Amino acid sequence: MRREILVYPDPFLARKAVSVAAVDDRIRALIRDMFETMYASEGVGLAATQVGVGKRVVVVDVSPVDETIAPVAVVNPEIVERKGSVSGEEGCLSVPGVQGEVCRAETVVVRGLDGEGKPLQLQAGGILSRALQHEIDHLDGVLFIDRISTTAAPAR
Repeated sequence: MRREILVYPDPFLARKAVSVAAVDDRIRALIRDMFETMYASEGVGLAATQVGVGKRVVVVDVSPVDETIAPVAVVNPEIVERKGSVSGEEGCLSVPGVQGEVCRAETVVVRGLDGEGKPLQLQAGGILSRALQHEIDHLDGVLFIDRISTTAAPAR
């Protein structure tokens, strides 16, 4: 089921999401809905907070940019390692029409659970690293415009 994506300045986007206690049928349905919503909106990532759910769940599919990388859902994602630094242009489904340069870690290691509740660890570079960091920021109530390094950002 496609869900509505919240748009800045919706105050829910600034809320910090809570951890998921268990990956159950409701969380699996949320993940399916998030993928469907992300694809319908032509995005490469989506956080549960963007669809009004205050749970720590993200979905990412960067295959339109790098077809060698499979789609991934991460429950309770946590960045446990960051290396390097790189700037790149970002946009966001919750901040339509705005893009800007954001400095992110070049590579990250993310731990969490997969869509079945099994432990997951991802080592990510390039677009996957950027997308994961962007979506995990959403779970902490941080938008890319809070990190933008140009003057293109709207006031928050």
